[in-house]
Amino acid sequence: MKFIPAKTILSSYSEGNSWFGSNYNMNIYRGCDHGCIYCDSRSECYGVENFDVVRAKENTLLLLEKELKSKRKKGIVATGAMSDPYNPFEAEYKLTRGALELINKYGFGASVLTKSDLMVRDIDILSRIKKHSPVMAKFTITTYDDELCKKIEPNVSEASKRFKALGKLSKADIFTGIHMWPILPFINDTEENIKLIIKAAAENGANFVSPYFGVTLRQNQRLYYYQQLDRVLPGVKQKYINTYGDQYECNSIYEKGLWSIFKAECKKYGLLYKMSDIRETLKSKYENRQISLF
Repeated sequence: MKFIPAKTILSSYSEGNSWFGSNYNMNIYRGCDHGCIYCDSRSECYGVENFDVVRAKENTLLLLEKELKSKRKKGIVATGAMSDPYNPFEAEYKLTRGALELINKYGFGASVLTKSDLMVRDIDILSRIKKHSPVMAKFTITTYDDELCKKIEPNVSEASKRFKALGKLSKADIFTGIHMWPILPFINDTEENIKLIIKAAAENGANFVSPYFGVTLRQNQRLYYYQQLDRVLPGVKQKYINTYGDQYECNSIYEKGLWSIFKAECKKYGLLYKMSDIRETLKSKYENRQISLF
């Protein structure tokens, strides 16, 4: 793995009132080798060249410790939005693990998103963080079918392994959930897929499921996606061209019906899905203790 120069690891502070309530974003790695055919991070606007090549930032842990020590406000540090923190190199280099140890040391919370079951390795640290600050462990799962997973997300832990990992984190009393996005039009936007994911989430102790019934396509990401569709799912690209043209947001033509099914299934299993409910549940007991995180 190549190391690249870096000046910062954390973003500036935000109030954390939108999405999952995080206050800082942390990017240790640049690029990702999971090979997901739909990944928005390939878009030109993010400026990541050779996106499929994973690089780590030089002196990551030294930089991170300096930044955490200097922050005036505590809060939840999120990772996984741009590059997966549990890429295959993490097993050897343990930079994400080291970062979580520092997050614990300086009294911050953590929100981790991944497509890898390697996160279970760090249950011990996440459990320590949870004693003083909010912790959220999230897995992106777009399809219940492992065979389809291998086509659209070729280098990730299979969906079945991610469900098992979620179960282990849940048993450790860590707040867990699923990013069920993107749900790809003409590929996995089916009632059966939605129901199976929600059922498996509930069976493995998830607290919430967050969906997006569609995919965003822009710039070179669209070109890459179409090239991969021709390779793994011939004929589907033309459906996108005919239905969406050059639209950025390509919402499933079944979106309305899928939303109804999704909400009914979440209520059936007692899963959260509204963002406000997810944030409030995550933070409630810490706010009640008047910990100065938020």
